[in-house]
Amino acid sequence: MSATSLTGRTVFVTGANGGLGQEFVAGALARGASKVYAATRTPRTWESPLVQSVHLDLTSSETIAAAATRAGDVDLLINNAAIAPEGDTITGSIEDVRRVFETNFFGTLQVANAFAPTLASHGGGTMLNVISSAAWVSVPTAYGATKAAMWSASNGLRLALQAQGTQVTSLLVGMVDTPMSARWDVPKVSAESVVEQAYDGIADGALEILADDETRVLKARLNTPAEEFYPWIHGLLGDFAA
Repeated sequence: MSATSLTGRTVFVTGANGGLGQEFVAGALARGASKVYAATRTPRTWESPLVQSVHLDLTSSETIAAAATRAGDVDLLINNAAIAPEGDTITGSIEDVRRVFETNFFGTLQVANAFAPTLASHGGGTMLNVISSAAWVSVPTAYGATKAAMWSASNGLRLALQAQGTQVTSLLVGMVDTPMSARWDVPKVSAESVVEQAYDGIADGALEILADDETRVLKARLNTPAEEFYPWIHGLLGDFAA
């Protein structure tokens, strides 16, 4: 795949301060993007003049609307931002669960809908939703539940935006070697590898990008009867699912 596969494109990356987000910014520049909007809750200065810092809080409708208005030239939206709080559990307080949903699901969906008209105005464009293999794994966290919801929403957005020509792609991956995953001592894939596969998949018109071997094996086993599938998953997760 050519390293210039994003030549001339304008990219908007949410969660750009995180390990994966920063790699999406760097990868877009390396592939020839003409401009990259780096959206974060805490704006920062970037070395490249092609990167514009944008304030974006997924729990703030005002910042989402302002970002969509400012970035009216975007033709590739990368919904990457998410939170995975320490101590997160699906059996925790409903307030804690709601906070994760407000960010990872409702916030991401609001960004998707806010930028849909912009993408349409540029021939349809592309929307990449960074999900997680946690969408398919029975991890007992609100994070996992939000990713399952976002996988469903991404599939729905693909149909809803089909008429305007928008390519909606879901990126699914397990543990990525970023600061967010530092507290888990498990095998991880590099952020650079995930981003390379993501941009290659976008260029190829993929509907889903499975960015590590574990996720590819998991997807292949989704048709396994539940009585076999869940014990197999629990065996893989070990203490993580306890």
